[in-house]
Amino acid sequence: MSSSEDRPRRDDDSRYRDAKGRQRPEVRRTGGRDRTALRPADRRRGGDPARKTAWEVSRRVAEGAYANLELPKALRHNGVDGRDAAFATELTYGAIRMRGLYDAVIEFAAGRPASQIDPPVLDTLRLGAHQILGMRVPPHAAASETVALAREVNGTGASGFVNAVLRRITERTRAEWIAEVTGGRDHLDALAVEHSHPLWIVRALRGSLLAGGAADDEHLDAALIALLAADNAPPKVSLVARPGLASVAELVDAGAEASKLSPVGATLGHGDPADIPAIRQTRAAVQDEGSQLLALAFAAADGSGAGHEEWLDLCAGPGGKAALLATLAAGQDAVLFANEVSEHRTELVRRTMAAAIDAGIEVMVGTGDGRELGSEEPDTYDRVLVDAPCTGLGALRRRPEARWRRNPGDIPTLTALQTELLNSALDAAKPGGLVGYATCSPHVAETTEVVRAVLERRDDVQAEDARGLFRDAAGQQVTDLGDGPTVQLWPHVHGTDAMFFALLRKAGGDR
Repeated sequence: MSSSEDRPRRDDDSRYRDAKGRQRPEVRRTGGRDRTALRPADRRRGGDPARKTAWEVSRRVAEGAYANLELPKALRHNGVDGRDAAFATELTYGAIRMRGLYDAVIEFAAGRPASQIDPPVLDTLRLGAHQILGMRVPPHAAASETVALAREVNGTGASGFVNAVLRRITERTRAEWIAEVTGGRDHLDALAVEHSHPLWIVRALRGSLLAGGAADDEHLDAALIALLAADNAPPKVSLVARPGLASVAELVDAGAEASKLSPVGATLGHGDPADIPAIRQTRAAVQDEGSQLLALAFAAADGSGAGHEEWLDLCAGPGGKAALLATLAAGQDAVLFANEVSEHRTELVRRTMAAAIDAGIEVMVGTGDGRELGSEEPDTYDRVLVDAPCTGLGALRRRPEARWRRNPGDIPTLTALQTELLNSALDAAKPGGLVGYATCSPHVAETTEVVRAVLERRDDVQAEDARGLFRDAAGQQVTDLGDGPTVQLWPHVHGTDAMFFALLRKAGGDR
């Protein structure tokens, strides 16, 4: 909210004037909120660049693009930087992330289902709703600026509709709208609307919290609400200093703050990570601290007992974990083999590995179907990591569109693939070797159930307790990792993505 010094002041003739003494348009009161009554001739004819950028990215996301890839390109193309870029980022991500709540509010204010509103207009309304209900933009400014945007991108006729809907939205507070649109719903359905998650995801997260020991019956509701809220909070920018190529101290000197969670991590409070030389040179990277801890744990486990080890990253793309593993392997006189299923993704891995390769670190990058590698190269590798394709429910805060693209029907296909990949990894591991199974999802069907099903069908594998391998920057064991032997990280507990990790050892060998 604006400070008292920024608010319009009334002069002797009872007209509002701005801080420079210029006369302001009259303001009428509606529902306890100020709303500017601008004459048509005084209204902005087009949207400002930041809002227009947010709308353009929203449209591309609606067509199948990813916000984290499209937004930087759009900001550069439109010349939006600094505070305007930060505004556009918050607006884009927030409107996409919270569309479940905003669509319910828009439907009520418009008097029609969201499905009956032209999609480009609906995107404009979501942007306006987020400014009014989710950002520190004065309601009258949010409405007038969004109407100006609608006039430019949706047309004059649609701008009148947008104006009418947003004026209705400004008449209530966020809390009042939540009460309105959740009234009469059962508890989980109300949480799904308020926190803008599909109901099936809310149910899945609830089951995961309970099954993994993250909450008991008494505290389950509070934990679920905290998790849903964490999914909607903009995540911090986490950086990793790849050992032997960069240091945490170098990142700190560039303006970051050393992580308390990851020994090789740092967090960037503001600014563009690409401005840091180590990032541009791929000696360091943007990487979630949960992913860092997972790679460190995998590397720290007792190996097969062999000397010069060979490690395999079965699903290496786009290469973040693989690049960290390559530097960790080099420090242990080991070599990493990075596999991807397509040439395109293999090339992404090579780009991510550029600094490691240039530094002479031994790493082999290749293309192949991970499901077949176990039969093609049986009993070959000392360690195999399966960072399996999954629903991505553990990274909803970073990928705002993900929650709207997945559905329960995806689960059987993914779990079948995950099971095949895990079995292939176990076949590829040497006797006595290790296999790490990881997902960026806490969904029980993709995590413990996959591991349980594989263990039940094989007599040559045993699960090991991985919790002691997760060490923070001070060398202490990370807490609240679950009942074991697997590990589950949580956004609302650890401040990381909800990464899952299981450590399996193949029977035999020298151990």
